[in-house]
Amino acid sequence: MKKSKKIFWLFLAPSGISFLLVVIIPMFLGIYYSFTDWNGISEKINFVGFTNYIKIFTKDPGFRDAFIFTVKYVVVEVIIVNVAGFLLALLVTKKLRVSNFLKSTFFLPNLVGGLLLGFIWQFIFTKGFESIADNLGWAFFDGWLSTPQTGFWGLIIVCSWQSIGYMMLIYVAGLQSIPQDVWEAGSIDGATGFKKFRYITLPLIVPAITIGIFMNISGAFKVFDQNLALTNGGPHNSTQMLTLNLYNTAYTYNELGVAQAKAIIFLVIVGIITFTQLYFTKKKEVEM
Repeated sequence: MKKSKKIFWLFLAPSGISFLLVVIIPMFLGIYYSFTDWNGISEKINFVGFTNYIKIFTKDPGFRDAFIFTVKYVVVEVIIVNVAGFLLALLVTKKLRVSNFLKSTFFLPNLVGGLLLGFIWQFIFTKGFESIADNLGWAFFDGWLSTPQTGFWGLIIVCSWQSIGYMMLIYVAGLQSIPQDVWEAGSIDGATGFKKFRYITLPLIVPAITIGIFMNISGAFKVFDQNLALTNGGPHNSTQMLTLNLYNTAYTYNELGVAQAKAIIFLVIVGIITFTQLYFTKKKEVEM
């Protein structure tokens, strides 16, 4: 018994030490720096108490605007990605001959890095759409990424396109975990079409919905690469998300103490939202 415990701790040690060095210690250092005026370069660090936090809430409209924009983005993106991912999962689990090909095709955008994806779509929006507008006279395709509205929908299109395939796989796993005898019992009881979906599929797939929404919310709040590459917060910071606002505060304005305070606020907000979502969706799960 003692030997097995030693082996257990031996195997756990590398990941535990890595987690401590990469996550726990930096987090506590970040909390400490959020109470200082450190600019990220100087060796002189002064303790300023809650000054950074007060400044963020009273004298930083950019953070407030970035927060509102990020929340709007998260709500729209989570709905689109999860609904589209679920519909695609229903499609590829229909035992079609091309199911595996469709799974690979839908998942492919997830393998492309965020920065590269952002630059590719920036070219499509600015050059491709502009060409369509010039040649066909369709005003809808004119001036994408040059207004807050088109910048917002540009981000939604790019990030949804990248994430839908990943969510599809989560829902495919959820659908395939439903036992065959449950379907057969439903058929014997006369359930068909929408009734099967309403009373069998939907309740039994709630665990996959819980995981999908949780991962999607936390991921959507942390979007940075696509925002930087696609709009860089423009025009006039109207499409700046919280992560880009943090980055600019730290590395453009050299206010690392303020940036750390924003990061702590950001961590608390994302934590509250995601754990609230987990609490409510977990209550809907059905035991089989």
